[in-house]
Amino acid sequence: TLRNKPWRMKRRLIVLKEAQEFVEEFEGALGKGRGRKLYAFKVMLTKKLIKFKRDFENFKTACIPWERKIKEVESHFGSSVASYFIFLRWMYGLNLVLFGLMFGLVVLPEVLMGLPYGSIPRKTVPREEQPTAMDFSVLFDFGGYCKYSFLFYGYYNNERTIGVLQFRLPLSYLLVGVGLFGYSLMVVIRTMARNSNEGGDGAEGNEFIFSWKMFTSWDYLIGNPETADNKYASITTSFKESIVDEQENQKDENIHLRRFLRVLANFMILCCLGGSGYLIYFVVKRSQEFAEKKKEDLSWFEKNEVEFVMSLLGLVCPPLFETIAELEDYHPRIALKWQLGRIFALFLGNLYTFLFALFDEVTAKLESEKTIRNATEWSLNQYYTNYSSHFNTTDVPPPKVNPADVVRGPCWETGVGIEFVKLIVSDMQVTYLTILIGDFLRAVIVRFLNYCWCWDLEAGFPSYGEFDISGNVLGLVFNQGMIWMGAFYAPGLVGMNVLRLLCSMYYQCWAVMACNVPHERVFKASRSNNFYMGLLLLVLFLSLLPVVYTIMTLPPSFDCGPFSGQEKMYDVVMKTIEQDLPSFIGNIFTYATNPGLIMPAVLLMVLAIYYLNAVSKGYQQANIDLKKKMQMARDEEKNRRNNKDSTNQVMKDLEDLLPDKSLIPPPVEEEPPPPVIEKSSKSPKVKPGAAGKGVNLQKDVSLAAQNPRGPVTRGPRPRGPPPGNAKGPQPGPGRGRGRGGPPRQ
Repeated sequence: TLRNKPWRMKRRLIVLKEAQEFVEEFEGALGKGRGRKLYAFKVMLTKKLIKFKRDFENFKTACIPWERKIKEVESHFGSSVASYFIFLRWMYGLNLVLFGLMFGLVVLPEVLMGLPYGSIPRKTVPREEQPTAMDFSVLFDFGGYCKYSFLFYGYYNNERTIGVLQFRLPLSYLLVGVGLFGYSLMVVIRTMARNSNEGGDGAEGNEFIFSWKMFTSWDYLIGNPETADNKYASITTSFKESIVDEQENQKDENIHLRRFLRVLANFMILCCLGGSGYLIYFVVKRSQEFAEKKKEDLSWFEKNEVEFVMSLLGLVCPPLFETIAELEDYHPRIALKWQLGRIFALFLGNLYTFLFALFDEVTAKLESEKTIRNATEWSLNQYYTNYSSHFNTTDVPPPKVNPADVVRGPCWETGVGIEFVKLIVSDMQVTYLTILIGDFLRAVIVRFLNYCWCWDLEAGFPSYGEFDISGNVLGLVFNQGMIWMGAFYAPGLVGMNVLRLLCSMYYQCWAVMACNVPHERVFKASRSNNFYMGLLLLVLFLSLLPVVYTIMTLPPSFDCGPFSGQEKMYDVVMKTIEQDLPSFIGNIFTYATNPGLIMPAVLLMVLAIYYLNAVSKGYQQANIDLKKKMQMARDEEKNRRNNKDSTNQVMKDLEDLLPDKSLIPPPVEEEPPPPVIEKSSKSPKVKPGAAGKGVNLQKDVSLAAQNPRGPVTRGPRPRGPPPGNAKGPQPGPGRGRGRGGPPRQ
């Protein structure tokens, strides 16, 4: 098209040269030119790279465990039920890392490099227990071969180094036991910090909720019918959640009656908590009496009374708390937090009551250990004395006794680990049986007997069950607390918990989708799971206390475990510092453990925490103020565009202080000046509808009639002389336009 352009030849040549360069660079797509191969390769590589990125994102999404299952649950039951399964998946990942640490640094080195089974007494079943060591009833109670396996503390040897690698197993056992708490603490705090930043972009998410959901919820790229059904159910559930929130915001209540009912409900729940704690303490004390009797004289219930009572309390008390909470009439989200707190107090009280009673039993075992240890040492001294006197030598070989015939102490660490394992297993059994009987069997009865029953089973009793969010969440938290406490006494407990969480995900997802119905009042979960994480952090701290008390205070068993022969368990660390590290590092540790240095450091950390907390609150308040100012600015801009009154309360108050606007007289408008008239020139002829620049075409004020269509802005006034023109001569007294005639005589 250059030949048709009215350009000079120089400009045509420049444009032609630019066009030729462009075509030469990019004409490879047309299949000709020098760069066609390179360009085709670039295009192909770009397309492949874009497709690879898209497929890789899809692959990363597909690699998230149970993502489709959780999305399906969320679409039918709401975000509150889905938050439980997200929390369960997070717990599974945490326990997987803990299992890797415990298995890789404690269990595997002992199995590969330690002494084989049957070589020493702590790895051998006693002679009197061997006939029943493989019975199912004994193995089910984690006795027999299970008790003397790598699952429990007593199996591990106390040699300072083992194997060719000279692996320090006692030191590794202690550091891993404490490291589990350190890693868990770091992960929980990091997750809480990450959740606290969600939704912190300053945008108001509570405006025009229903409009956003109505017009922007659907995804038009969905091509799978099943996905479309899930999306439809998810949108419906989100509308229900928003409706519940609006109803709660507009609800009126009798404040005095509500306070009385809430005080009454809390009093009843405190009575339940106190009764459950007393019952557990009574049962554990009774089990100590049963331990002194022969096992053949005890029934199955008497052997497993502690685990049965604790599981029964965890099964009965949460529904009872939920029934009592109906008196309070909280918002479902607030009611869930209260329910979680109460069940948390129940589980924690039961756990610590169990621990206090268990440590009483540990004290009794320590006394019996002293007796057995003294008797063993006296027997060895007698053997050495008799052998040296009989053979007249000081080189006395150790006594040749079969490991199965050696007298053993009670090994209280293994006993504590067995109690924790039995608690975990019994809790899992009760949970699964409750789902199977309370949900599945109930759903089958309602489904198939509803056609031939006297009343509507779906609408009335028993109806389909709802998913108990609070009970299941607190069950997870309580279970994890027992794992943290019991892992030090039973290293195999973490692996058992990984299997339990894996089974729970599939089993509970199936139970929810097949047996449960959505809650009658579907509510939206919080944007972050920090409430769950806060409970987990508190359980982590309270689980650390018994383990630290054990390490620092109680003496280990003398004939089992990696710390046997030590006064305290932490002596392993002190010996490693003294023997394997340079002397100046030992001096550093000595100075670091000085109370005169620890107390100022603790005080400094407390002051730093207080300062950071105060700064964070100041920043939070500043963010709230900025959000309010931004909202006010947006409202003012909207009202300015829509010509509405101001929504700023301060401006409204200032306007109210002014006098009434209706009483203020309207402003007086200035009259436009008359046209400029020159004596020596004629009137300019201008086309109608057009005006020259700076010329005002209008009739004389004295002769022009007022425009009836114009607004009346002032009252009538007496007619006066026509206004004068300051720039030109004054008009004459004639009536005509233009120049006036000669004056009359």
